[in-house]
Amino acid sequence: MRIDLTQYNPGDFYDETMASKNRARNYSKELVKLFRKMDEEELSARQSAAELAIKEMGITFTVYSESEGAIDRNWPFDIVPRMIPKSEWDNIEAGLKQRVKALNLFINDLYNEQKIISDGVFPAEILADSKNFREQCVGITPEHGIWAHICGSDLVRDADGTVYVLEDNLRVPSGVSYMLENREVTKRIFPELFETYAPLPIDDYPTELHDMLASISPRKVKRPEVVVLTPGIYNSAYFEHAYLAHQIGAELVEGRDLFVDKDDCVYMRTVAGPKKVDVIYRRIDDEFIDPEVFNKDSTLGVPGLMRAWKANNVGLANAPGAGVADDKVVYAFVPDMIRYYLNEEPIIPNVPTYRCMYKDEREYVLANLDKLVVKPANESGGYGMMIGPKAPKSERDTFAALIRKHPRNYIAQPTLGISTVPTVIGKTLEPRHVDLRPFVLSGKQTSVTTGGLTRVALRKGSLVVNSSQGGGSKDTWIVTDAGGN
Repeated sequence: MRIDLTQYNPGDFYDETMASKNRARNYSKELVKLFRKMDEEELSARQSAAELAIKEMGITFTVYSESEGAIDRNWPFDIVPRMIPKSEWDNIEAGLKQRVKALNLFINDLYNEQKIISDGVFPAEILADSKNFREQCVGITPEHGIWAHICGSDLVRDADGTVYVLEDNLRVPSGVSYMLENREVTKRIFPELFETYAPLPIDDYPTELHDMLASISPRKVKRPEVVVLTPGIYNSAYFEHAYLAHQIGAELVEGRDLFVDKDDCVYMRTVAGPKKVDVIYRRIDDEFIDPEVFNKDSTLGVPGLMRAWKANNVGLANAPGAGVADDKVVYAFVPDMIRYYLNEEPIIPNVPTYRCMYKDEREYVLANLDKLVVKPANESGGYGMMIGPKAPKSERDTFAALIRKHPRNYIAQPTLGISTVPTVIGKTLEPRHVDLRPFVLSGKQTSVTTGGLTRVALRKGSLVVNSSQGGGSKDTWIVTDAGGN
């Protein structure tokens, strides 16, 4: 039985593939034509082939269960690519570069002159209550003035087609390895699509990552020693740590593999003796990177690492303290940062955001909890949030009490009609909601991945795309507006 797209109905949501009922968007016509020729059995077989390829390639992620502890699972992947026309992507890319530039200026300002506070653009009380502001970083300006070398900003599209930045991830953003592997799996499953389309390549990311890391090396040598610092095999993103280390030709190390000598230089233990380390791509949270300075019980970090960094003997990406801007209340001020530091209007808008620290905005939120999404300042992965239209009254009452008790710790946003993409459900295609996480590299130069990691909410009606909560992913293609070659 053929795939019947006449029954495909995204309702009132913007669909990334279909312009209207049974009519494809210009850039996705060839993709839709392929599915119209396909029967249900073939569709199911291709999805199964993708899942087998992921198993064979060892693409996994780790989830945590109270009863079973850490569990490795195969990466959830949907075979239908999400397509974005290049003309639209060019604007998004410019907007992401603008945003990250302002964020890095903001972080550097906070740890130095704090002019944005003295000029009345950013409230001092937000900084005073920040969980991720590190006093140990005050007075430091890293190489190129960059703190967030790797940034993953999550984008969503509303029902009217507007693209918004939903949040910024500036500490240790993950997911880029899955973006790269999704493309490899898609090449196996849909080789004929690559004869029709020429999506912009993404396989230059490892080279760009290595070059960015090398650019922050304090020691100006032809090939600085770069390492990837991981918490170890039980971390949920360990697959990515190992994958990226291999791709950029760096050693994958744990804290016990490194030490800081009396001259505040970092060395790696090797069978041939100590080897000086120039740059550390760290995938460990601030609190655990140096027991001399942060959590004294940490066995994951390297004693003396902050001394070495402050002495400019090693580059750290992302820099400690970058997470001060990884706060959903700080997020609400990013458009103001862009105007303040760059004297420009934001190219990509924020989602309209209510800041509960302000009395009038708080009262609006409390009166409209059944219509809003409420988020705590420093949670990630979709945890700790309340989706008002789907929350029972008891949950709304709980959040109302939390907001009243800690208003600075909460923001609220309207429930967006997040866009959809056709997704394999059983033996047919159904619309499922998606977001997009492009990755921005900032060093001597700034670059943006051509596309990013599209995450998809596999459960019908769900807006939660996180893999830890039942979400999956798709390959993301940047294509010519007309579609095809």
